[in-house]
Amino acid sequence: MLSRIQKAITQLETTHGIRVLYACESGSRAWGFPSPDSDYDVRFIYSHPAEWYQTLDEEPDTLNFPVDEELDLAGWELRKTLKLLRGSNAALFEWLQSPVVYREATGFRAALAPLLPSCWNARAGFNHYIGLMRRGVEEDLPAEDVRLKRLFYALRSTLAARWIQQRPTEVPPMEFGQLRQLLPSALNSTVEELLARKATANEKTTVERPAALVAFLQAEYTVALAAREQLPISRPANPTPALNDLFRAWL
Repeated sequence: MLSRIQKAITQLETTHGIRVLYACESGSRAWGFPSPDSDYDVRFIYSHPAEWYQTLDEEPDTLNFPVDEELDLAGWELRKTLKLLRGSNAALFEWLQSPVVYREATGFRAALAPLLPSCWNARAGFNHYIGLMRRGVEEDLPAEDVRLKRLFYALRSTLAARWIQQRPTEVPPMEFGQLRQLLPSALNSTVEELLARKATANEKTTVERPAALVAFLQAEYTVALAAREQLPISRPANPTPALNDLFRAWL
């Protein structure tokens, strides 16, 4: 599969006349709880030659492809990426932390790293994770049997939101193993058992709803809704000048 991903990235560059600056895993394989049949969620950042940017009309700034059973491939153009970073896009902050990197132009993440603190907006990130929590709590978890995949999606989002409430100046980690330090100790054994099951289950496997864990998720969702307006939105500095410099440097 790694060979297929590398070939797909190279083909993208040839077909679209782009340079892939960064490509990573963005789903459960990076989060730390894949199933054997989990697909590969590859996300990438790319740039065009400089003349592509010298037109009156802006061209499409994303590349999306049909999803098959194994590979989900999508990417953002560099200028779009930096605008989203300035807007504190939580998904992008996750991409830049991914432990699974398929392609990287030398020094790309290192160049972005000093700018991340000035781009982070706790309230924007918090609202992102609340949106993910909402689907889990309101749509996925009320049933007697719940999809194991959706249960972990809800749990990861909940712990990320809890992280932001406790450490608003710090970007929550992407990996579930790090977020687990915020899990109440009474739930550790339940989560450990579910992780072991997910490691051998397929993407559609359901489990009987774990009452204590679901109660925790529901309570955290209520707390998050009440806390969303109290989180800071200020930044230590305006990131735009530095992002402009970075944009020009990587064209």
